[in-house]
Amino acid sequence: MRLTWTDEQTRAYEETLAEVRDRLGDEPGRHGPRSPFTRKRWRLCGELGLLGLPIPPEYGGRGLGALDSAHLVEAFGRGCPDAGLVFGASAHLFACAVPIAEFGRPELKSRILPALCSGDAVAGNAITEEDAGSDVSKLATTARRDGDGYVLDGEKTFVTNGPEADVFVVYATTDPTAGFLGATGFVVERDAPGVEVSEPFGKMGLNGCPAGVLRLDGCRVPDANVLGVPGQGGAIFQHSMTWERSCLFAGWVGAMERTLERCVEHARTRRQFGRRIGEFQAVSHRIADMKLRLEAARWLLYRACWLVDHGEDATVAVALSKLAVSEAAVQSGLDAISIFGGRGYLVDHGIEEVLRDAVPTTIFSGTSDIQREMVARGVGL
Repeated sequence: MRLTWTDEQTRAYEETLAEVRDRLGDEPGRHGPRSPFTRKRWRLCGELGLLGLPIPPEYGGRGLGALDSAHLVEAFGRGCPDAGLVFGASAHLFACAVPIAEFGRPELKSRILPALCSGDAVAGNAITEEDAGSDVSKLATTARRDGDGYVLDGEKTFVTNGPEADVFVVYATTDPTAGFLGATGFVVERDAPGVEVSEPFGKMGLNGCPAGVLRLDGCRVPDANVLGVPGQGGAIFQHSMTWERSCLFAGWVGAMERTLERCVEHARTRRQFGRRIGEFQAVSHRIADMKLRLEAARWLLYRACWLVDHGEDATVAVALSKLAVSEAAVQSGLDAISIFGGRGYLVDHGIEEVLRDAVPTTIFSGTSDIQREMVARGVGL
């Protein structure tokens, strides 16, 4: 595994970081809770190439591997303080565009992917259900065969980008007796009859990304919109989660880098009791721990992506990466608030937002405990 970036990779990172800061950074003096992303900002993500990183160029993407994709998502997360936008764009890409690119029929890919890469369309991942969570073997949403297509019925929740989405990747049960092999993936378009989308949820964080409920009532989906073959939905979902749990979380690596930079600057300039607060070990050691967690999480993520690119079994590596990044992001958010003190608790300084945006990382894409279970199985328990 290469431990240094090539000049071309470094240049791509630096250019992406500069463009993101310039075009997707916060306006000076922004205050208060964030609103969901606008279509204008979404299209800017497309213009910067962030919505098609691993998608083949013939469909409007950049054709990158997992490691190069993660490197640029890291720049995205470092340069854009709106973690909700970074998360929504990455979920759109890795949980929706990637499985369409990998498992969609040629005509479906040609029709859907260019708009997803350009930012002209928004995609939502519809797997989670109230009772089943993300267990593809227990999905209550059904798809019954009807002529040259399927009819879908059911309800999905926590659909990332759902209230804004034009396209959904939906997983439904086609054979209730087959367990993991009984689910199938579908591409459902918002204007299809029988599609109803809720208003956005009120959430603790990630306010830049709307999430809601998707209801399907007799929604007809043609065979052309089936991903892979019937019964392959579980495998397709796992494939997309490999990309999401590795590449998507690079956004939080970038966010932790940005937070560390802010904490260092604050510790250098803030004075108490006649000294810079960075001279107090209670502050300097906390910053050292933030740096330690950041670098450990970053290299676990890079290693997981490298294994994905080389076609090796990355199950445990991806679980370790996801666990390390999410747990580090939460702890670094807590440390940042401690370093900034009372100012860290105020909305205007944007530090408390770092923590609120980090907490859900330990829940989505498989909770921290699920990642620990995967690691435990991987070591032979």
